[in-house]
Amino acid sequence: MTQKLINYFTKKQKTLFLIDGIGAIVTALSLFVIAQRFNDYFGMPKNTLTYLSLIAVCFCIYSISCSVSLKGKFATFIRAIAIANILYCALIFGLIISNYSILTLIGKTYFLIELIIIGILSYVELNVAKEIN
Repeated sequence: MTQKLINYFTKKQKTLFLIDGIGAIVTALSLFVIAQRFNDYFGMPKNTLTYLSLIAVCFCIYSISCSVSLKGKFATFIRAIAIANILYCALIFGLIISNYSILTLIGKTYFLIELIIIGILSYVELNVAKEIN
């Protein structure tokens, strides 16, 4: 299945950026609005959620900008967002470990699902960048 995604996005790099950007804004909104308002159900400190949502907004701006304005050299920019996403995953993983005792089951589940989704996206992005080159 992932090979089909890689093959598809190798031909549709702008769509890959668009999906990354939409995913980032969904993450930002869920972290900032839902998780902050219902923080008791998640357990992650509110200031941490705010910083994570700001990072996601930056990723969204980057990806949407690339989707709209890039004319070439897609591989470099795709690789950049893939690496940024991997670093974001590492940050989330570290936050899960450091806040494990205060995270609720819902919070642990949410962040693990986020890790999986962003991890798959990063894998696809890195492989698309490799295929383009």
